[in-house]
Amino acid sequence: MAVHAVAHLNFRGEARAALEFYRSVFGGEIQVATYGDFGMPQDAPGADQVVFGQVVGENGFQVMAYDVPGAAAPAPVGETSRENGMTITTERFFLSVGGDSVDEVGECWKKLAEDATVIEPFGPSRWSPGFGMLRDRFGVTWILQVAA
Repeated sequence: MAVHAVAHLNFRGEARAALEFYRSVFGGEIQVATYGDFGMPQDAPGADQVVFGQVVGENGFQVMAYDVPGAAAPAPVGETSRENGMTITTERFFLSVGGDSVDEVGECWKKLAEDATVIEPFGPSRWSPGFGMLRDRFGVTWILQVAA
């Protein structure tokens, strides 16, 4: 089983600049997909913001980042809500666990979900055959996803 955890940073319109900065510090390649890339009309506010971004370095460095959809003024840290089918959060980071199969990631999900608050149930999404989000019994927010 190949599973790895990565810090997933949450921004309010600054994700691309943060990823470029981290690449300048640690090296590596940037991958970015915008809300427009996932179907939001290109002329809609926020369509150019980052829905998925990461820096991966040959030296082993990796960090993920995105712009919280529709986020304007920050709310108290730790609040999460669902609006128009999207998760809105005020947390500055998640831990992201990725794996190669729905079965292996699903097993991790089942164990983490014990006494957890499920934010988005684990299942297929537009970008992954398996994706889910939860806040574990210790208050840590996790994203679990299967490589597309």
